[in-house]
Amino acid sequence: MRLVDDVQALLNGDPQLAQVLNLSPFEDFPQLAGALFSQLCNSDAIGNIVQSVYASDKHLVETTLYDIAETARRNFEPGGQTATLMFSRGVQAIMAHRVAHKLWMDGDTNLSLAMKVNCGRAFATDIHPAAKIGAGLWLDHGLGFVVGETSVIGEDVSIWHNVTLGSTLNDSGAHRHPHVGTGAVIGAGAILLGGITIGAHANIAAGSIVVDDIPDGMVAVGSKASLRGPARVSFDQTKGTSS
Repeated sequence: MRLVDDVQALLNGDPQLAQVLNLSPFEDFPQLAGALFSQLCNSDAIGNIVQSVYASDKHLVETTLYDIAETARRNFEPGGQTATLMFSRGVQAIMAHRVAHKLWMDGDTNLSLAMKVNCGRAFATDIHPAAKIGAGLWLDHGLGFVVGETSVIGEDVSIWHNVTLGSTLNDSGAHRHPHVGTGAVIGAGAILLGGITIGAHANIAAGSIVVDDIPDGMVAVGSKASLRGPARVSFDQTKGTSS
């Protein structure tokens, strides 16, 4: 796999970096992910779980590779996908969630919650392992990202730091938390509460508080957020250009 080869070349070419990262030997992506998480979480046990889960699920590897590729593309990362995997807190936090979610769906809820807690300490996030996150999430910075149990995030969504997908404590059932549509963009510090739906390709401005549905392709601004016209930001290659 090219990404694994590129990471190995990076480490071989920079002995000081290799010493700082201190990764155990790896030959494929599951082993690389396990080695990385052993160091990030200061736990060989977590690294072994990450390696085992990725080794058991080819689709999970493909989804994570897409997360990495899209993060590198949207973030204009000069080090490309290699630097994105090694140094992007957001990518690493979503990798941790994908592993925890797989454990949750397999019925190992206690281990999945333990993964959430331990990885959350490393990345300063709190993402419930039952939350559903589509492929291609760009979580920029990652710090302070909070996601409730029944949240659903569609494909190719972009989210900045300190975003909350929470409940109002007034909703019950399978839609207590926000559902975010494909290609939506959510700015830093936005708070989305309750069983609301954020439409596909909608933009939620930084610092907004959203408690109502937002239609497809619209901009929501303010506290309480109000509509301000058509959406102006998109990372969808088939839907205009980003600004």
